[in-house]
Amino acid sequence: RHQPKRPWCDQRRVLCAVPRGVYLRAFDLCRTIGIDAGSSVGSLCTVARPVATGLYHRAHETVSSNMKTNLAWTCGTLANTVAAFQVTKPRHVVSQSKRLILLHASVPTQTATTINIDDSAQRDVFSMEDWARNSGIQTSEGFALNTQDGYDWSVVTTQDLPAGSPVLFAPSHVVLSSSAAEDEFGGNLEACESALAEYADKTDRLPLFRLMVKILAEYEQGTTSSYFPWLNSLPRWFSNGVAMTDACFECLPPYVSWLSRKERDTFSEFLSALRAGYAPLTDQTINDNDLVRWAYNIALTRHNVVVVGKEKRIAPMADMFNHGTFPNVEITYDGDGNCIVTTTENVPAGSPLTVSLGDPTNPSPLFATYGFLSYDASSMFCKAIHLQDEMEELGYDFRDLLFSTETGEMTPKVWDLFLYNLLRVNNENDLAQKFLKACRSNDEETKESYHEQYFAYTLEALREHVNGILSEVDSLTIKANSYDLNTHPRVPFIVAHNNHVQSTFLKVKAQLDAFG
Repeated sequence: RHQPKRPWCDQRRVLCAVPRGVYLRAFDLCRTIGIDAGSSVGSLCTVARPVATGLYHRAHETVSSNMKTNLAWTCGTLANTVAAFQVTKPRHVVSQSKRLILLHASVPTQTATTINIDDSAQRDVFSMEDWARNSGIQTSEGFALNTQDGYDWSVVTTQDLPAGSPVLFAPSHVVLSSSAAEDEFGGNLEACESALAEYADKTDRLPLFRLMVKILAEYEQGTTSSYFPWLNSLPRWFSNGVAMTDACFECLPPYVSWLSRKERDTFSEFLSALRAGYAPLTDQTINDNDLVRWAYNIALTRHNVVVVGKEKRIAPMADMFNHGTFPNVEITYDGDGNCIVTTTENVPAGSPLTVSLGDPTNPSPLFATYGFLSYDASSMFCKAIHLQDEMEELGYDFRDLLFSTETGEMTPKVWDLFLYNLLRVNNENDLAQKFLKACRSNDEETKESYHEQYFAYTLEALREHVNGILSEVDSLTIKANSYDLNTHPRVPFIVAHNNHVQSTFLKVKAQLDAFG
């Protein structure tokens, strides 16, 4: 599914052509010599191309002859892809057969005996496609897996698909199921799950824990696992909260930092629970933090919820659909456990096929869980994380308290939240309770009278909040840009997130300033 989107997505045709190592090195060089790599794609690619070609010329003299062919292919590809994407013509989606022929001809093949989970390891998606067909997975005419860099993959259709069209069928025997994992491992997981249950609000995560253990068990089998081709096609690099360090959290605004920390804390609890019991895994696996983190991220980012708190499943090939704010396909399971994907609307040829991975009105949870920015989301949470108690009393959720990313307009409940807090802070308890009652009962007339009376004070409170977030984001971004990319390679994604927040809050500030 999602490898994290590159920052500055409106320029992704160029950026996605640059492999991650060269991309980060170019970003670092741009920053060092004072170029704004975030807004100047031309500068970034001007730097990236010499990095690739220079790397080849310097290294070519020092490697053995049997490595020169692969080195030439690698560095030549790095340089040529940058140049190839510096065009104004749109990239056309080619047919699956033609694309596979071209890529198979240009990518050196290797026989993998173990799965390399290093961040830079290439994903072997082509072998997975062959395995999927041989395992009974069926796809519609026009179904194509698409990539620009070998790391990030998506599903597109090369043919028109009417609403209700079947897109993919995965038989139950290839589907990874949390309930099947529970049956497979039996009492071996009881001690682990008992330890996990001791953590508050983690019992609903037991299905995710079982999927993680199943992935680790299959990993241990290497090439003898029936899932080896699928495992070897999975992403290695993640930019979500689980993959972040404390230094990363310190560069994020409070709300998304809180969400990201929650994801990493959950992983830490899974890791502790795994080591507290008698999981059917080797000590080498259980004590390998990076391996367990990888398996956790695979389970976290690729599962489908079938029964909330009870059953989660991963269907190979169906896990390749990316998130869309306006999804056009839906993943379901029939009574026999088969995975069925169908279109929910008419989809024209050349379109990406996407699913919903979360609330499109609030992109911060998507960033924390999946590690990508949803630039086409129409709104974001107002970042009033300090008012969670007031939100709970009002019965409001994060998705109720939004700023428009396009216009800066605020949902009415944002005004409710800040006015209610003002009344409480100023010890107007009687007024606060009356306003709270009006909000809970949807008494719009009473609410409106309060807003008219205290409008100036609410406006000032909102201005103070928005200006505070803007100042904080500026400081956080400066701090992030001071980090060494070699030790903090996720800095570009953090900076991109902060820039997105800043852009939205500047629009909100303009809306507030318009009130005079």
